[in-house]
Amino acid sequence: MDKSKAIVILGTAHLITTPGKRSPDGMIREPMYSREIVRNVYDELTRRGYRVFVDYMPLDPNSQMVSQDPKVEQNRELEYRVSQVNSLCGKYGNSNCIYVSIHVNAFGTQGKWESPRGWSIYTSPGKTKADDLASAIWNVANEILPHDHKNAIRADWGDKDADFEARYYVLTKTKCAAVLTENFFQDNQDDVNYLLSLEGRTAIVRLHVEGIINYLNSL
Repeated sequence: MDKSKAIVILGTAHLITTPGKRSPDGMIREPMYSREIVRNVYDELTRRGYRVFVDYMPLDPNSQMVSQDPKVEQNRELEYRVSQVNSLCGKYGNSNCIYVSIHVNAFGTQGKWESPRGWSIYTSPGKTKADDLASAIWNVANEILPHDHKNAIRADWGDKDADFEARYYVLTKTKCAAVLTENFFQDNQDDVNYLLSLEGRTAIVRLHVEGIINYLNSL
């Protein structure tokens, strides 16, 4: 795809006020961590000449990131995100836009450390362009992330590609190719240690940047 036509839309995880969404020790808060990664991916893609938007990144009192977006009520968050994505699709064309929502996974809701861990990526059910986008990102993740345990890089090969399928609202209601990454588990101690390390943060940013560019170059 011509770089001048490509529109990359990055998605942040949840609202700052969403309850839970943190590691048991409080060292990772998913909304904050997601926004930090999104900011870094945004900066790197922009530096390389791509046009990038973010679906929702409100003022974060714990960082220097500022957005002009209005406050969004909890029960309208997903609707707002989808409307932002689809508005850009309407302006620039569905085929020119891609949407990548960046999250941190969790196994339980009890606020205790759990054993499941690893990195994964999701698309909506069925065969769509999102499968190719997911494969491009997964391939980079598989190349650069450490394979230090069985599920370091999680995959569902049931339909012959590595992505998991789910009817997440931001995947089924958006009009362009859309994927959601789950960047390890916030309730697994080893995963949290990796996410907080310089190596981990660098790898998470890199796999998104290179995966997105590889996909766009393949079109």
